[in-house]
Amino acid sequence: MTSTVPLAPTTSPSPTTATEPATPGAPTLDDRIAGALVGAAVGDALGGPVEGRSPEQITARHGGRITGIVGPWDGDDWRTARPIAPYHKGDGHVTDDTLMTHALVRVYGKVRGHLDAYAVADHLVPEMIGEPRWIPELEAEALPLQRVFLAEKWIVARLHYGHVDPREAGSGNIVNCGAAMYMAPVGLVNAAHPQAAYAEAIDVAGAHQSSYGREAAGVFAAGVAAACAPGATPATVVEACLALAKDGTRAAIEAVCEAASRHRDTESALVPLRAAVAPFDTVGPDYRAPSLGARRPSRLHAIEELPVALGMLLAADGDYRQAVLGSVNYGRDCDSIATMSGALAGALHGERAVPADWAATVAEASRLDLRAPARTLAEVAREVFARDTARRRAHEAAFATLAGTP
Repeated sequence: MTSTVPLAPTTSPSPTTATEPATPGAPTLDDRIAGALVGAAVGDALGGPVEGRSPEQITARHGGRITGIVGPWDGDDWRTARPIAPYHKGDGHVTDDTLMTHALVRVYGKVRGHLDAYAVADHLVPEMIGEPRWIPELEAEALPLQRVFLAEKWIVARLHYGHVDPREAGSGNIVNCGAAMYMAPVGLVNAAHPQAAYAEAIDVAGAHQSSYGREAAGVFAAGVAAACAPGATPATVVEACLALAKDGTRAAIEAVCEAASRHRDTESALVPLRAAVAPFDTVGPDYRAPSLGARRPSRLHAIEELPVALGMLLAADGDYRQAVLGSVNYGRDCDSIATMSGALAGALHGERAVPADWAATVAEASRLDLRAPARTLAEVAREVFARDTARRRAHEAAFATLAGTP
């Protein structure tokens, strides 16, 4: 790594800036949570209509780089045009990234505490199959299960029908970003504590993913937690991720962020970031025609989305608009990349970083209250912190008695 993004040792604590007092005007916990969740949803909506395309295809279709919310790739033929049919991607509609994120927030609202794989079985599965909700891309009410991708349907098949141990249910699923894409709430509940966020997300994601898909979920949650720390910067977020990431995930983040550190804008970073992540990405150059070895467990590989999202955050120097638009114009799985970079930039700077006109359009088009989940999660985060603090103090007192220390 270059000096721009110093490499953190694997045993390092969370960034030292986490202990610094908040500066006047710095985002509060509530503001960072709102920024992360609203920012993720807006990034998701911007990336949805060009998901799976290359930067060159995006430029040809839109007459240049995307600079805001756009309509469906196939215009009025979105209901029947393959391979997207029957989803209305575009016009400010969020995708399954946001649907799953909001579902996880509702689980936190019910549990009012830390989550694990059993919470996925007991609460997230019922969220997916128990109650119809408005699905923006279907323009109808439906069970969330009917919108999510096959990798997310796996959760229901394995846990509801297969009765698999929740801690092992993710084994056998395709290895993709399906778990990582909705792990921002885990990072927010563990705000400023990347290690705790990583551990909780690894447990939760075990019901959905294995291998580097599960690892990415833990590292993304850690990155969001690190972004909430007072004084956090894109570099400290990357440091926290590298301190916890394992195997190919760590190597991919290191390679992509080293490439990103040479750029001061996301436009010039588009090609270099793809080149940096390519050796770790199993999908191959044609996103819609994956290679034979795609999405299989490996200690050598990584999902593409998280390293690129971190790279975009670095190249944009944390600027929300630039990071998200860079993620969108990168193409490929750009709705998930923009969801992640949007969550990270929103957590760094608060809701004011998210363009208000974009947020208003997405909320109206998707028929969603984008701020309500943030209010719920902020309440839960405070409750969790109070209980964690009480448990920690009880342990400190017990250990001091055992050790005979004052």
